[in-house]
Amino acid sequence: MHMVVLMRSPERQMPSPITDPTPVPARAALPPSTAQPGTAQPGTAQRWTPRLWGVLIVLGGALCLDALDVSMVGVALPSIRTALGLSTSSLQWIVSGYVLGYGGLLLLGGRAADLLGRRRVFLAAVAAFAILSLFGGLVSDPGLLIAARFAKGVAAAFTAPAGMSLLTTTFPEGPMRNRAFSLYSVFGGSGFSLGLVLSGLLTQVNWRWTLLVPAPVALIVLAAGWLLIPREATRADGVSARRRPFDLPGALTVTAAMLMLVYTVTSAQQAGWTSARTLGSFALVAAGLAAFAVIESRSRDPLVPFGIFRSGSLRRANIGAVTLFGSYVSFQFLATQYLQSLAGWSAIGTALAFLPAGAMVAVLSVGMGGLLSRLGPARLAAVAFGCLVLAYAVFLRAGVSPDYPAVMLPTMLLVGLAFGLGFSALSVAATDGIPDAEQGLAASLFQTSFQVGGALVLAVVTAVVDAGGASAITSPAAVLTAYRPALFLITGVAAVGALVALSGLRRPRRPAAIRAR
Repeated sequence: MHMVVLMRSPERQMPSPITDPTPVPARAALPPSTAQPGTAQPGTAQRWTPRLWGVLIVLGGALCLDALDVSMVGVALPSIRTALGLSTSSLQWIVSGYVLGYGGLLLLGGRAADLLGRRRVFLAAVAAFAILSLFGGLVSDPGLLIAARFAKGVAAAFTAPAGMSLLTTTFPEGPMRNRAFSLYSVFGGSGFSLGLVLSGLLTQVNWRWTLLVPAPVALIVLAAGWLLIPREATRADGVSARRRPFDLPGALTVTAAMLMLVYTVTSAQQAGWTSARTLGSFALVAAGLAAFAVIESRSRDPLVPFGIFRSGSLRRANIGAVTLFGSYVSFQFLATQYLQSLAGWSAIGTALAFLPAGAMVAVLSVGMGGLLSRLGPARLAAVAFGCLVLAYAVFLRAGVSPDYPAVMLPTMLLVGLAFGLGFSALSVAATDGIPDAEQGLAASLFQTSFQVGGALVLAVVTAVVDAGGASAITSPAAVLTAYRPALFLITGVAAVGALVALSGLRRPRRPAAIRAR
């Protein structure tokens, strides 16, 4: 993306969902036989055709697949730890390996979607996801399992931005896109809830099934996408992809820096935070990020044109993504250990304990289109983060024996409320005002913040837990005490997200000429 379009041309202006209730005709979709994502006829109202519904279901299915995979693996972690004899720091790489591959290559995935064709990239990545799910469920070596999770995350790094940019270029800004995003979020919430239930049931049989089940789901999404997503003759801006090269130096540099950063934070507890290895690793991270900035500033077709960050809405959305997903992944990691390892709950009991959160996301997502149109993404994001901070604060009251009615249930309901409001609000804020030809890059930046934020916060939380000596303690009360600093850290991360979201509620100052009227 070369520059963020802060002022839209008259023919692209859309009414504010809060201040301007006057309906403005949206761009129309072409007939099903010729419609392409991102193309529309200005001046006519776009209808929800069967083809549009089909595309939305396919893209939502891909999001459901990602949510399914995350929730299923999270509940199965204690069983994987026992079966493979993993330590706490090694176990977190089952999660971090996936989110690192996901977040590390999302920028390249978004660029590939813009340049090579969103449909082509989406289908190829879904096929790879299915193959890697099968491989990961069959291996027994911990190293191979982590490698499979990393490679699977790489596949998702191409699926996610391609799918999200197909959504944003198919549905124009305004009420129609808001409705599409709300329905899109339903798939995510439903996949998360279904994954929790399935993981509990499947883990009771064998934890490997939690890794194998996404394979047939991915094949179904692949077949439906092949039939329903229209083929793209050219990119949305009419420029041939072959004339615009990939910024491979930039992609490789930023990916290496991200991988090194998470590895450094994860291994710092064992090596020592002030050791030469840790300090040298942080220096390499800084050098990699500096090199990336130099490469992008000199590239004729940069991976991340820095002009995009002039948008305050996009900046807040990306910081919000880091804190929302980073705090939740860490919370889920600790909560599953707390319920199964400390309290002795079964896998199905743990899954059902998390179920209210996923159910809340699914229920709320149905009405998100209307809420976004009436209140706007900034207000909804502020409410979401308020709920998130309150949820983690309630969980701080947890004792050795879980009190589900007074502690666990309110926590899960508030977490579900936060995600139900926050994901759609942040998604809309991250992509509003972005030209169709560069929606893939905007989507990849947003998804990168989610995944890298998850990996980084989880790495720090794991380091805090290890520093407390939780792995070497046998007393449940002492283990819970060792968890407390990490829980406070998770709550603090959510609080940062809340402050950033609240900053988006400030009304922009009107020009002097307007104020004088």
